[in-house]
Amino acid sequence: MSKTAVVALGGNAITRNGQQGTHAEQMENARAMAAAIRGLREAGWNVVLVHGNGPQVGNLAIQQRAGADQVPEMPLHVLGAMTEGQLGSLLALAVREAGGVDLPGVVTVVTHVVVRKDDPAFGLPTKPIGPFYTVQEAARLVSEQGWVVGEDAGRGYRRLVPSPKPVDIVELDAIRGLVDQGLIVVAAGGGGIPVVDEGGALQGIDAVIDKDSAAQRLANALGAEALLLVTDVPAVMLDFGKETARSIGEITVDEAQTHADDGQFPEGSMGPKMRAAIQFVREGGATAVVTNAARAVASLNPGAGDDAEPGTRIVAADQHLGAAP
Repeated sequence: MSKTAVVALGGNAITRNGQQGTHAEQMENARAMAAAIRGLREAGWNVVLVHGNGPQVGNLAIQQRAGADQVPEMPLHVLGAMTEGQLGSLLALAVREAGGVDLPGVVTVVTHVVVRKDDPAFGLPTKPIGPFYTVQEAARLVSEQGWVVGEDAGRGYRRLVPSPKPVDIVELDAIRGLVDQGLIVVAAGGGGIPVVDEGGALQGIDAVIDKDSAAQRLANALGAEALLLVTDVPAVMLDFGKETARSIGEITVDEAQTHADDGQFPEGSMGPKMRAAIQFVREGGATAVVTNAARAVASLNPGAGDDAEPGTRIVAADQHLGAAP
């Protein structure tokens, strides 16, 4: 039986720093990830791909604002759905191109993710999205739209939205069925479209679900053997920026938690990824990996003859390569 890996790819990997975010740029970046997906398939893995959408939904918010006098603006959760379709198409085409005629089908599932209305995040919006505003523009939007705004890194003011925890994946059974057929599935893009249960009916709500957290929730719900969190560095570092800095190879989930408790993984950097990795293994997953696309295959198949060096692997204590027999 094939093993399943849920792979989380950041939106910044599709629109890189310094790029405008043109379709051509995004397609070229998607091809790099598609090559890694092909490598995982050739190594015997079923693959579910979860992508971020931060830069893309930010650009779409600018377009919405600029055209508001001609076309009604859509709510944030609708913008999430738009980018889920856009990037799902982009990645599906790139994977098909990389795989050639021998690749199984690629399916994109526009995915809704249930969150709780009483999640504390709704009382404390912290996730910046969209364009930067001057203090005068920000004040007007607070008054007219009821937004929460805050200063972001000294570059101006941005809208702040809640980032609640994912609870359930609405399309889980459909995703599982597609995986069981051997198809490559793109799902929960941008963390999924956040919805709440209103008396048995699901309603969209303006929020942004962390993509790594959604990937973890989906991976555990599917019973996946691996969670692969793709970033732009080959491995996680301890003491980053210090003379004692060193990369992490394979560690147990308890060791990872100790490093997290010591403040080794900042929120603006590796914090969300390591939190998702730890949670995945705690809930029964076999292996969580944080690395770049080039080391993805080697990290899930250590010692299998791949020339690349593995990235950071988080495993249960009884699976640790250094554990006693």
